Amino acid sequence: MQVKRFFAADMRQAMKLVRDELGADAAIIGNRRIAGGVELTAALDYTPSALAPRVPNMELEDELRKTASRIVSAQAELSMRGDSDANTNRQLFAGLPLTASEPLVEPTFVEPPRPAALAPAPAVDQRVFDSMRFELNGLRELLEVQLGSLAWNQLQGSRPQQANLWRRLQRIGLSGPLSRDLLALTSEIEEPRQAWRMLLAHLARMIATPEIEPLEEGGVIAMVGPAGMGKTTTLAKLAARYVLKYGAQNIALVSMDSYRIGAQEQLKTLGRILNVPVTHVDPGQSLANALDPLLRKRVVLIDTAGLQASDPALRMQLESLAGRGIKSRNYLVLATTSQKQVLTAAYHSYKRCGLAGCILTKLDETASLGEVLSLAISHELPVAYLTDGPRIPDDLHLPRRHQLVSRAVSVQMQEEPSEEAMADMFADLYHSPAKRVG
Repeated sequence: MQVKRFFAADMRQAMKLVRDELGADAAIIGNRRIAGGVELTAALDYTPSALAPRVPNMELEDELRKTASRIVSAQAELSMRGDSDANTNRQLFAGLPLTASEPLVEPTFVEPPRPAALAPAPAVDQRVFDSMRFELNGLRELLEVQLGSLAWNQLQGSRPQQANLWRRLQRIGLSGPLSRDLLALTSEIEEPRQAWRMLLAHLARMIATPEIEPLEEGGVIAMVGPAGMGKTTTLAKLAARYVLKYGAQNIALVSMDSYRIGAQEQLKTLGRILNVPVTHVDPGQSLANALDPLLRKRVVLIDTAGLQASDPALRMQLESLAGRGIKSRNYLVLATTSQKQVLTAAYHSYKRCGLAGCILTKLDETASLGEVLSLAISHELPVAYLTDGPRIPDDLHLPRRHQLVSRAVSVQMQEEPSEEAMADMFADLYHSPAKRVG
């Protein structure tokens, strides 16, 4: 028997290491939490008798025995009470007349005995609960992985056409829930090419776009998002687009970024080139007071600082944008080159200020569009603009839904997703009982 330990950040990564190292026949014989992740102990050619029995938890077993004893006593008491009541109430429930052998007895009220005061439960170490909770979570993740693998294998055997469509959607990078919804809309179509075309058509319809271009609508427009997403460059493209179309008289720029080196100088340089006024708002300064002299402008573009979610300054910045006197439309700037976890964290960090939509940047550098499209669709964020290069303002475009889907297909992964990736995706779908696959 071959026994080996595996260390990873979470249970799913540890399971992948086990599969890659020992194969699908490996047995998990132990798991525990360690600093920075989890530790799995796996064995190949495992037999239960080869290992020492697990040390029992005496306290837990004692509590279980006490509970079982109470249950047995309660069942016996209920049974005795049911037998004594049966003779008295049989005529009522059966509708039979009273006989001489069963005289009518005047019922008397007997006050039930008062229950004795419950003894206070013994204090239990919080570490024991934490350890049990961790073990249960680990078992749940293991079950989800196994269920996902079984569901995927069953789908490949029973409905190979559906399985092929699942693979193609995963090559685009779409999330599992969105793929499931799309496949549900085309489940009655048997011809593969027609089903694929209908899938893409439904995907295009799910992408929301604003009815009026934000610059045409006017008002206060803020670029929000983490650092490195392209907020300042996008603001420069929007400003240049407006100046070239309407002139520099009715537009102003505002910078709230006092943290990044050179951020204010970059915006000042842009203002000099476009002949547009630039206002800087320092931390703690009222944004409403800074915007008051600019309200005569038809468009005011605000560049915000890209701060971490744990930074207290981010909360102050978002509260300023969400203030009643501001009435700004905040657009979340998302780089399509970012990972799914980064995109999701960005949405949850900045949704507090109220989001009017999103702007997708760096389309020329991305290897997948499915992740960002899944986020925009699942959270109902209209896609306001697209950027696909450094040129100002030539590389700023209005979104066309079918073109965006065509682009997502053109940059899809060349290789097929692995069996482990498909099983993991199905495991995510099985995390909630309301979700079904296939």
